[in-house]
Amino acid sequence: MNYSAFHKLSYGLYVIATELNGEKVGYIANTAFQITAEPSKIAISCHKNNHSAQKIIDSKKFSISVLKKEVDTSLIGKFGFMSGADIDKFQGVETIVAKTGAPIVVDSSVAWFDCKVLDYSDVGSHYLIIAEVVDGDKLSDEEPLTYAYYHAKYKMLSPKNAPTYIEKEKLGDEPEPIVYEEVTEEASDQTPGDDGIFSCNICGYQYDPEEGDPALGIPPGTPFEDLPDDWKCPLCNASKEDFTKV
Repeated sequence: MNYSAFHKLSYGLYVIATELNGEKVGYIANTAFQITAEPSKIAISCHKNNHSAQKIIDSKKFSISVLKKEVDTSLIGKFGFMSGADIDKFQGVETIVAKTGAPIVVDSSVAWFDCKVLDYSDVGSHYLIIAEVVDGDKLSDEEPLTYAYYHAKYKMLSPKNAPTYIEKEKLGDEPEPIVYEEVTEEASDQTPGDDGIFSCNICGYQYDPEEGDPALGIPPGTPFEDLPDDWKCPLCNASKEDFTKV
């Protein structure tokens, strides 16, 4: 099988969120799709290891926030690369509620849907959760963020909990961005010392000196070694020491 064929399937990027017994939880998803028109139903795919998975099933509700193309990357880092078991992902994030009471993230979003869970299926590593859309709204005419644009801009493969994850070995010689890797002690001890592109060992984000990090006040042309010591990865908030040269 040519596994690179899967890369031709199209996806968006969304924040899925719910609330159970006063606890708000949420995660970044690339699999949310409409399955019927009348009544309007949507399905999502959630990894069983996600802190949100069982809470969505137990609460029987969730929201979908459609992220905008030029998303605030800190939102991706918080909801995509951190666990709700360790931090409050919603701190400093603007949310509203609609009919179900699920928190709806409106920061960096162009639209949202409020959903009532109807059923779910165990499909192996993930739950396939089917819900009826009970409310929704458009927030902006800006373009939505696509998975293809996200990968092209941040040069990343799918993380292991994503339903689209494919092992690098199965891709053969197919050119792809850097693979998401766990931090290792050996990698963390390396000290950057020259110009070039550096990759975050936590989430795979690549710092390109030619682009800099304007959102955090780093102008284009700034070498990695000249970044402030307290500079953090714009996606997952990892320290400068967690980067290695590509």
